[in-house]
Amino acid sequence: MKKLLTILLSLVFLLASAQEPIPLYGKVKPNSKGQKLSDSITNERVYQVGEPRIIPFLVSKEENSGSSVLIIPGGGYARLAYIISGTQLAKWFNTIGINAFVLIHRLPHSPDLINRSLAPLQDAQRAIRLIRAKAADWHLDPDRVGVMGSSAGGHLAASLASIEQPVQSLGDSIDQLSSKPNFSILVSPVITMEGDFAHRGSVENLLGTVDDPSKKELFSIQKQVTGTTPPTFLVHAQNDKTVSVQNSLLYYQALQAHHIPATLHIFPQGGHAIALVNNPGSTAIWPEICVAWLQEIQMIKP
Repeated sequence: MKKLLTILLSLVFLLASAQEPIPLYGKVKPNSKGQKLSDSITNERVYQVGEPRIIPFLVSKEENSGSSVLIIPGGGYARLAYIISGTQLAKWFNTIGINAFVLIHRLPHSPDLINRSLAPLQDAQRAIRLIRAKAADWHLDPDRVGVMGSSAGGHLAASLASIEQPVQSLGDSIDQLSSKPNFSILVSPVITMEGDFAHRGSVENLLGTVDDPSKKELFSIQKQVTGTTPPTFLVHAQNDKTVSVQNSLLYYQALQAHHIPATLHIFPQGGHAIALVNNPGSTAIWPEICVAWLQEIQMIKP
């Protein structure tokens, strides 16, 4: 059955295709020194981003649920694994009627940035606003726009969901729209920037090597949860040796403390490699549970 599911998903992925990438900004990018950079891509990883953008995967009119999701790839804030935690997930979302947009955001080490730690959140907020700005063109419901992230992408997705203060971008009409997602799906997420459970690589890549307690607190997302944080679906493996499962536990506890509808699934296996398919043991069923949850929160119909 598992092999058959893999084959069927592979066939669906061959039929699904992305549309042309859409830049987040025009000629002027916020938080930029004005340098012209090109993409650096190796082994299905983006190491430098010239033009921050979203890659749309739109559902056909007949299958369109009206819901959409911004997908943020992982990579420790040093790179973007845009295939395994980006486009593959986008194509899967299309099979359940959800329009998907893969975010290619600026990385903190970019030489063009003025403030390294704000750029990823800046781009993620702009992406949500851009999706809402084009909702009518794409036949989307602007009140059913979610976010999904894996690993450090999960940290950025959680930041988008919980950090209240919007980061000013260009000040245009798109900036006037809400950047708050309506739901979030976090897979093996980095959450805290403090203490023994922090993922050191993500901390240093996002915040730099100079210790700044105020920045660590701001980006320790369990401390930023409020009553407006959206419903959240969390998946983690107990044997994750890269990002401690305590990250998901900290976030879940904060969600519970603020009475946010949330579901947490901790599987015994999977390490830091939980993907869409080929997961070990019971971890293999997480996509099915996720679909049931999306139905439960009325983002898609049963």
